[in-house]
Amino acid sequence: MIAELKTLVAVARHGTFAAAGARIGLTQAAVSGQMKRLEEKLGQRLFDRTGRSATLNDAGRRVLARAGELLALADSLADPADLSRQRGCLRIGAIVSTQTTLVRRALDGFHKMCPDYRVQVIPGLSLDLLDRLDAGELDMALVIRPAVGLPPGLRWQTLAHEPFVLAVPPKWRDTDWRTSAASRPFLRYSRHSLGGRQVERFLEQERISVSDWAEMDDIPALLALVADGLGVAIVPQSEAYAEYFSKVRTLSLDAPGFGREIGVVAPASADDAVGTMVQLCRRAAPS
Repeated sequence: MIAELKTLVAVARHGTFAAAGARIGLTQAAVSGQMKRLEEKLGQRLFDRTGRSATLNDAGRRVLARAGELLALADSLADPADLSRQRGCLRIGAIVSTQTTLVRRALDGFHKMCPDYRVQVIPGLSLDLLDRLDAGELDMALVIRPAVGLPPGLRWQTLAHEPFVLAVPPKWRDTDWRTSAASRPFLRYSRHSLGGRQVERFLEQERISVSDWAEMDDIPALLALVADGLGVAIVPQSEAYAEYFSKVRTLSLDAPGFGREIGVVAPASADDAVGTMVQLCRRAAPS
């Protein structure tokens, strides 16, 4: 049954029998045959079939969630405690601000513990990385916590809280953030990102109308524009951008708790390498 479960995971990850077969070296017919045998062994249908397409149903998703645990146990039977002898590729999705901080610090320990592992760090926006993780294209991701719940089977662990502040040019004498945000040229944190959407909701709640003339997801670029005297911006005070914050003034928003929560997301049934990296990320988080 191990072979069938591995094929089931491949189908869920790559979307179709044909795509899964191409990745694991089987024909579409062989994949289909394995899935039928698995359904017969389990005594239940795992796919809703229409024409040439097959989609995991509720039963299939339940089996898929358990399959990860079983496969991880099977892979660890040879030497469950010694990661230093295991080989593989760990695919980590990470928003930019975590790559030079949390990820960098965690990778130092991971390389010492798992020297034969190859690590691939994939940048992106939080929502995109969560979608790729849910699709099986990533093994774990460091992202901003979404306002909505996570997809089933994924587990969240908080690593850091970054409060939002209003950044103003160092020569401006602004002291009240509301007046400054409403009267100065506004540089907007992109609404395509989770953090930018938080800022938009906050401004709406505070009933503050801004005159934004530039919008981008690159926080260092926003802070550089502020330092040049081109406007003000509400941005998260992240340790990754300490150098850029040193060139601007910051005003408190007088809103305790308003910030972005940074955390690590991984499947609940993740293998040992993922579990090790998650723990290292937790240790790398600021105290």
